[in-house]
Amino acid sequence: MKYIKFLSILCSIGLMISCGSSTKVTSSWKAEGAASNSTSLKKIMVVALLPEKDRNLQQVMEKGLVDKLAEKNIQAFSAYQQYGPNSISRNERQALKRIKKSGVDGVITIVLLDKQKERDYVPGNVMARPYGFYYNRFWGYYTTVYDRVYTPGYYETNTNYFFESNLYSLNADKLLYSAQTESFDPSSTERLAKEYSKSIVEDMSKGGVLVAGR
Repeated sequence: MKYIKFLSILCSIGLMISCGSSTKVTSSWKAEGAASNSTSLKKIMVVALLPEKDRNLQQVMEKGLVDKLAEKNIQAFSAYQQYGPNSISRNERQALKRIKKSGVDGVITIVLLDKQKERDYVPGNVMARPYGFYYNRFWGYYTTVYDRVYTPGYYETNTNYFFESNLYSLNADKLLYSAQTESFDPSSTERLAKEYSKSIVEDMSKGGVLVAGR
């Protein structure tokens, strides 16, 4: 019974770990006076600068951050949804004129710095000792425990994402906040976007860069 209870505790811990976030802010920085400058921002554009092959990721990441900002009563919109994948001109004057015309005074950029794939070996597990009422009989032990005694090792491939995110004030023409995040093998792009957005917004809020309901 003690062994079974111990296994139950291990399973509970495993579930809690699996439900935890796979994304963390590895470093962040804010400019002097960032808090006062950011409170003047009325409308923020979120733009993910990603290659053409990652268009789906671009849309999901932008939407995830826009939705998280909305929870803080901060007006924001996705550049992809508003302008399309390549409709923001690379000409500075033209781009800024068009963006400011729509009332935007702040921009958050999302850049994928790196995407790494790691192939790790997961070793097999050998059960320390059998348990249960069937232990005293050979056949009961053999048929019940055989498949549990040894779990063969295997290889698994994990994908890690490294993002950099910057908040700019267009009126002050300056960088207010910058952060780098690492996401360890998220189960889906939706979960990646959700965890990334939560981590970034929480970090900005903690640093006083974002104020809910401003």
